Amino acid sequence: MAIFLPETTQTATDALTPRQIVAELDKYVVGQARAKRAVAIALRNRMRRQKLPPELAEEIAPKNILMIGPTGVGKTEIARRLARLAQSPFIKVEASKFTEVGYVGRDVESMVRDLVELGVDMVRGERIEEVKAKAAQNAEERLLDLLLPPTRPIAPDEDSAAVRDQQQQTRERIREQLRAGRLDQRVVDVDVRERSFPTFEVIAGSSVEEVDINLKDMLPGLFQGRTKRRKLRVPEALEYLRQEEEQKLIDMDSVARTAVERVEQAGIIFIDEIDKIAGREGGHGPDVSREGVQRDILPIVEGTTVNTKHGMVRTDHILFIAAGAFHVSKPSDLIPELQGRFPIRVELEALGRDEFVRILTEPRSALVKQYVALMDTEGISLTFTDEAVRRIADFAALVNERTENIGARRLHTVMEKLVDDVSFEGPDLEEKRVTIDEAYVDRMLADIVKNEDLSRYIL
Repeated sequence: MAIFLPETTQTATDALTPRQIVAELDKYVVGQARAKRAVAIALRNRMRRQKLPPELAEEIAPKNILMIGPTGVGKTEIARRLARLAQSPFIKVEASKFTEVGYVGRDVESMVRDLVELGVDMVRGERIEEVKAKAAQNAEERLLDLLLPPTRPIAPDEDSAAVRDQQQQTRERIREQLRAGRLDQRVVDVDVRERSFPTFEVIAGSSVEEVDINLKDMLPGLFQGRTKRRKLRVPEALEYLRQEEEQKLIDMDSVARTAVERVEQAGIIFIDEIDKIAGREGGHGPDVSREGVQRDILPIVEGTTVNTKHGMVRTDHILFIAAGAFHVSKPSDLIPELQGRFPIRVELEALGRDEFVRILTEPRSALVKQYVALMDTEGISLTFTDEAVRRIADFAALVNERTENIGARRLHTVMEKLVDDVSFEGPDLEEKRVTIDEAYVDRMLADIVKNEDLSRYIL
């Protein structure tokens, strides 16, 4: 699963101290001070490295991080927020999805290819912002050419300057009407470039990794320039022309070069479920998703060159953050070479009742705030008392103890069951003020929690 995170922070990234990085992470993730401290140091070291002379910077490898902790304690969220903070290309992959080279399944190099695609999207988005004003201006001029009648030839006995001046005045009047929205109902004919030609996928070499071969690129004379005339209303035509002008103003070769450099120097790959590929080969035939995948991941992590359609990408300075619950296996079950590539190890603590109370109320996107905002769209004023929040945390902690401990994810199931009636009956409620107190929580959840068999299915 790829995650593109264009969000920026108010503070300049290169000015963030480790303490400030931890403070930013605290806004979204509760607890886990040691993990936040480790990723803050790793990010700051990356900033320090960029200020070094090139020959020395080349020698300093990133210190990859291995996060160890049960599910639902914030491993993925810390990595996502870190990438958002650093404004870096970031991708999250599941180690268990990959298979050893030579078997049907995803090749480990695909994580680097996906990261480059995200980098290209990031850089293209930035370049579009830079040329947006110029593109809008060009699109407006092209639309005015479509709206205005063709200019007639100037007769020999006419004053050419006066005719041109009159034509310019007409153009400016149409421009004013266009900007005022008075021409929005007009329809114009626009030549729209066809984009529907299919892309073919072929298997290259021994890797079952898709390589896109676009026949438009192979046979440009045959497919490029095919257009179809369509009737569009003025706002739609203006938007289409603006997008076309943006693409003309952007140099995609430069975008690709910048994206590759950004991925190489600032990319972050989060490898989740790495504990699922830990463990030795058994005596029951090949296990193509375990030790073989570890051996394939090893060169990517220690530094290799991956061929992508935007150019060769070196992985020497990409930061790798791996995470796993390690319930069944141990970090020492990974092959020794791979263990050595994750020198920083942090153990995340399991979450209890006190942390659940904070998760429900403190972060910017706290669950209680989410449900209050959702109900507000129906005109319902939903309030949670402090006692209700503590009771919700009690129930979540209790169910985690009795059944499988899934950490903070249990809060989602408990909250969804709690507001089930309000969510369903919300639009039909006459009383638009709903207060969820301790008694309400007990009424909705107590019976389910008492019945252990039932709570296994519902919560």
